[in-house]
Amino acid sequence: MQGVLGVHKERELPPYAPRKFRSTAEPARKFEIRDGNNTPGKVAIFATCYANYNEPVMGHDLVALLEHNEIPWVLVEEEVCCGMPKFELGDLEGVAKLKERNLPVLTRYAKEGYAILAPVPSCTLMFKQELPLMYPEDPDAALVRDAMFDPFEYFVLRKRDGLLKTDFKNALGKVSYHIPCHSRVQNMGQKTREALEMVPGTEVTVVERCSGHDGTWGVKTEYFDNSMKIGRPVFRQMAAAKPSSGSYFVSSDCPIAARHIMQGMGDEAKDAIKAHPLTLLRQAYGI
Repeated sequence: MQGVLGVHKERELPPYAPRKFRSTAEPARKFEIRDGNNTPGKVAIFATCYANYNEPVMGHDLVALLEHNEIPWVLVEEEVCCGMPKFELGDLEGVAKLKERNLPVLTRYAKEGYAILAPVPSCTLMFKQELPLMYPEDPDAALVRDAMFDPFEYFVLRKRDGLLKTDFKNALGKVSYHIPCHSRVQNMGQKTREALEMVPGTEVTVVERCSGHDGTWGVKTEYFDNSMKIGRPVFRQMAAAKPSSGSYFVSSDCPIAARHIMQGMGDEAKDAIKAHPLTLLRQAYGI
């Protein structure tokens, strides 16, 4: 891959799943729609390329959390890439083509009163911020922007509405949590931290700094060393939260950042368990 594609031979890459999330998601159960002051009472899931093809568990965990909280949900009937990878490479024509595929579909869900959730913060940011900025005169971009939520933003707001269950069965212990750049710039606060700290017996240490991976940049042969150098402060801070004995969790809303951090921690990661925040919240509920 290094010789043909320019992917550094030492970069630990995400796996490819044998079956997509979309094709393995269980049928949704029927629940009463309970709108809150801050949140619509039904959810449309934009599955994302990563959850579909690399780590379907993220999608299944999100579904499990919605079902446990008796929130009606559907999978968006059709989707293509959100456009963030094209955007970061400056391929604005490619972004426009993907926008024309996604927005008409997502607009229908927005008009029908769904909250639209994506389990990857880059995708959420693309619809929340980048597309509305690129196309300020497009009413569909504005409609989708207003309907789009980060999953933990949605869950914390559901709690404020008095509509989120807090029947947690399992403490999480120490969680070393990295908040990715694409979550920070959504200007919603540290909603993942707030959600995890609802779990009794859980101590969350937050690292708020770029991991150095930066989408596809960190996999490239010419930038791999720089990506690891940029990430060193994060690697040290994530490892500093480990307990004197026993294991602890290393977590980030961005799954490629989490994988990058674990690689950069090296031997310091021997007692660390990598788990997405959606997985952690599901484990706390015991579902």
